[in-house]
Amino acid sequence: MLTIGTHMSIAKGLAKTAENVVWMEANTMQIFSRNPRGSNYKIYTEQEIEDFQRIRRENDFGALLAHAPYTMNLASDKDSVYEFACTVMREDVARMEELNIEYMVFHPGSHTGVGIERGISNIIRGLDQAITGEEKITVLLETMTGKGTEIGERFEHLKAIREGAKHPERIGICLDTCHVFAAGYDIVHNLNGVLEEFDRVLGIELLKAIHLNDSMMPLGSHKDRHAVIGQGEIGMEALLSVMRHPLLKELPFYLETPLDDKGHKEEINMLKGNI
Repeated sequence: MLTIGTHMSIAKGLAKTAENVVWMEANTMQIFSRNPRGSNYKIYTEQEIEDFQRIRRENDFGALLAHAPYTMNLASDKDSVYEFACTVMREDVARMEELNIEYMVFHPGSHTGVGIERGISNIIRGLDQAITGEEKITVLLETMTGKGTEIGERFEHLKAIREGAKHPERIGICLDTCHVFAAGYDIVHNLNGVLEEFDRVLGIELLKAIHLNDSMMPLGSHKDRHAVIGQGEIGMEALLSVMRHPLLKELPFYLETPLDDKGHKEEINMLKGNI
């Protein structure tokens, strides 16, 4: 069964968000683990959490994905920035675990001049503070475009992070179609080749989720500009090929396209009708 949803606002609470997922005719969702551009987070009442879990069960939701805030840079060498990132990672892994959310994804970060090797070392130390190995939640490293000093544009970066961590068994990968395309992986003309490289470097079994996005920018641009499905440089047929691929079709797909709830409902139903 296709598992598909989109990034959802939780401004009106978890239960209302889950209700909106049902209205969209989706069966999963992505939410931010806290304010994406700040540090605040909501504390939910027991009743709201109970309602949220009930809606999930009654509507057979697939795996849910929480996205860490953009303000978190676990690769930074600046003390204040790094300490904030480590705190967020520790807190949010625990908080999302308590909500029985299956996955939490984060952007590995930008080394801001200290180099990829040092940045990766910082990421590993931060993950080791947050992941005890006793969790059920899996932390996902996201594939990135490689803009500026960003880490994660190459599969080898993600391999080094995961293999350096104390609990690699609790770490997987989220492939973002816009990001890998902008990083130079040609999923339009050589999807099989990209997946073969992913398998060679990381192991396809580590791929747990797909951010399904078109790209406003061309192959290898190293620019992170998401487009509505079928309105970008990747295109409808290539993205449908991703969804239909035998190695990918059972994974959960999460849209991060620039639309409102009504637009996302139409986008989801269009994709479901073309698979």
